[in-house]
Amino acid sequence: MIDSKRVALKVTCMVDQVMPEVGVATVKLLRRAGYKVEFPVDQTCCGQPFNNSGFRSRAVQLAQRTIEIFEDYAAVVLPGGSCAAMMRKEYPHLLAAWPVWYERAQALAAKTFELSEFLVNQAAWQPQAVPDAPRVTYHDSCHMNRLIGISAEPRALLTAAGCTLVEMDEPGRCCGFGGVFSIRLPEVSNVMTEEKLRRAAATETDLLVASDPGCLMQMRGLVHKTGVRVEHLAIVLEELTR
Repeated sequence: MIDSKRVALKVTCMVDQVMPEVGVATVKLLRRAGYKVEFPVDQTCCGQPFNNSGFRSRAVQLAQRTIEIFEDYAAVVLPGGSCAAMMRKEYPHLLAAWPVWYERAQALAAKTFELSEFLVNQAAWQPQAVPDAPRVTYHDSCHMNRLIGISAEPRALLTAAGCTLVEMDEPGRCCGFGGVFSIRLPEVSNVMTEEKLRRAAATETDLLVASDPGCLMQMRGLVHKTGVRVEHLAIVLEELTR
């Protein structure tokens, strides 16, 4: 458990540049859970796009910069599992050749959390059930689910808030984003997205909820074909707990 009530928000590039409302909702939720949220203005990209594209030296530079900015906080919270996975899993690998940096990377990894994970496991926060909460289905993003093992926490929060959760067929099936994958192979990516949205639509729920901004952006790009409403977990929870 994190005892300190001072936490840092690592907002992620996607949230900062494309969907800032997710960052705002994240801050509001953390405050409702009793935390003082600070936003280090010097933060930049975590380095994942560089790392995935083979620009290792650039990824190392960004990892070191991120460590310097966030290592003094008791906890670092991100509204997305992809960047959280980068900081927790990849930073120690990237910096393994430098013992001091490796130790600092390990220390930061130990106190870096995806939002739902932090709210459930560290803050022990639970929303009150809301009457007439929507029926929802949930998409498990690849990095969040497979790399850092977060799947139950977002579902627990949605259920506690009163949502009826209806599981789609293969909720852990990739949405097609995959970062640079969707840029390099858009035809394959879009077919995967259409299949994901078809499975979500088959649940006949009100809302498809996702926790990773990248997945959200990818699915929103093709959602007009199914009429499914796609929203970030932070937005859904914030609206239900006002």
